[in-house]
This record gives sequence, C-alpha cells and structure tokens, in this order.
Amino acid sequence: MAQRTVLVVLFDGVQSLDVTGPAEVFGGATDPHGDPAYRVRTASLDGAPVRTSSGLTVVPDGTLDGSPAPHTLLVPGGQGTRPDSPALVDWLRAHGPRAKRLVSVCTGAILLARAGLLDGRRATTHWAYCDTLARDHPAVEVDPDPIYVRDGNLATSAGVTAGIDLALALVEEDLGRDMALTIARYLVVFLRRPGNQAQFSAQLAAQTAQREPLREVQQWITEHPGDDLSVERLAARARLSPRHFARAFQAETGMTPGRYVDRVRVEHARRLLEDTSRGVEEVSRACGYGTPETMRRAFLKALGTSPAEYRRRFHAPPPEFRPTTKEPACR
Repeated sequence: MAQRTVLVVLFDGVQSLDVTGPAEVFGGATDPHGDPAYRVRTASLDGAPVRTSSGLTVVPDGTLDGSPAPHTLLVPGGQGTRPDSPALVDWLRAHGPRAKRLVSVCTGAILLARAGLLDGRRATTHWAYCDTLARDHPAVEVDPDPIYVRDGNLATSAGVTAGIDLALALVEEDLGRDMALTIARYLVVFLRRPGNQAQFSAQLAAQTAQREPLREVQQWITEHPGDDLSVERLAARARLSPRHFARAFQAETGMTPGRYVDRVRVEHARRLLEDTSRGVEEVSRACGYGTPETMRRAFLKALGTSPAEYRRRFHAPPPEFRPTTKEPACR
C-alpha cells in the first residue's frame, strides 16, 4: 500500500486546532504492516515559522513551492483567512488542482473560494462565515448545516473540531472503518458523527427564549420527545394561546415550535440508534413519531438516510481496545 502524502498549508493567524486535529488523525493511521499510512508535511509560502491565532508558533517543514504535489492538500482556517492573501491564493489556484484530494477546515474554504476552486461545487465552512462565503462567492453552493460536505475530490468541513470528524471520515474511506475507529478511540473522540449532521444541536441552533415560560417549554421538549408536543399542548404549558405561543416562540428562539420539536426528536432518535439496541419501532414510539414510517421520513428529510441505514453505519459498540504494533497519534 503506497503511503499517501498530506500537505497542510500554514499561514500567520491559522487556527492551531485546524492544523493539529487532522494531523493527529492522519499521523495516527497505519497500514496492515503497522507502518505510517500517511506522510504529513506542513509548509508556508516562504518556509518561515507562523504564529497561530492562539499565539503558538509553528515551524513548517518547508516552503509551499518546494513541496511536491500531495495526495491530500489541506487548507486550515483561522483569523489569517480574513485579510487578502494574494500570494497564497495564487499558489492555491495554481497547485490546488494538482492534488488528488482537496480539503479545507473551517474558514479555509474561503481561501479555496478566492482561488476559484469552489466554483460550481458544494461546500461548507464555520457557521459564522457561511453567509459571507455565499455572499462573496455566489458561484459556490454553500450548505450551512452539515459538519462536513463531500463533493467529488473536494471535502470541506465546518469549524474547528469538525476537521477531526472529516479527517476520520477520510481515513475510513482510505483504510477502512477499523483503522478509523482505532484512531478515534486513541484520541478519545467519536467516530459516529455523520457528515450531514447539523453543526448545532437543536438547543444550540435555537436561541434560548428570554421569558421563563418559553424556556421551560424548550426544556420540556428536550426531556419529553415522546410526548404530545403539538402547538396546542405546548401553548397550554406556557399558559398562552396557541397563536400567541407560536409567534412568541419563533420570535425568541429563531425557529417555529414545529421545527424545534422535529430537531429534538431526530437528535434523540439518533442517540438511541447509536447507543442502544432498541428496535426501530420502539425508537419511533419513544421519540414521538408513532410509526417507523413517520420516523423514516423525518430521517430522510433531516439526514438523507433511513433509520436502519443510520444504525448500520453509526451503531458501533466499543470493541476491546487492542493497540496496534505501532502506537498511533502520540509520537
């Protein structure tokens, strides 16, 4: 098995975790013989050390021009993507197409977009910059919800730790699920987050209501997803008329009661499918769907997959940990 090369682009103001997170994932992968499956290399334009947004200094392995075309070119994000960087954008425009796989983490997608490498492609970035990416680069199909997006040889992720999720998905694609699970366990992270999982949970995606009755209703929904969560019943809990409740809830949380309930139920069903062996019919009842078919439609709409397929992909009881012949990740 040929060793794949990963070139990580460095620049002043880069987000350190965007660099080190994926680097640890790729660096921890081994081939069937226990040898490193990837060669991770870092490079800056002039080969000089860079200062990250958190103040750390990172010394690159060399210059970008002196780096051979990699299998995977990874562009991290950070504060350094905000100012114009014509020299770096020019390098990406010239060399990005030569990589077999083009990857961005967080606002690294903005640099790829400036280089024209996202035109006509589907991509994502940190939630706080999705509107900026869409406004400044209308030729890019920006999807603000997933934690990462695949489009052919292009892979883009949301903010910071989503880069680890994406890197694990790429390792699974290259080397198989067992290796990705081994690395995830060693790094004490989950392998189960699918790319089309929303960047936020329902509670994070929605604002917290200001008024106490509405906050209590939000908490009630989260704790009782299997109950009758119709607008009428929720309004009664808040001691408001259904019409007044629906308007107030949306005004204070940024989403309708129905959408909030839908998100909470999908999240609860996902956790039960991931972490328990309860049947699909039992899960559908526990989450308020009533029937498996209703839950299936909700999953297809929210996640693009059925509950049965979701469980097949992401239900993984922790196997006994057996270290590889060469320890991954920590070297």
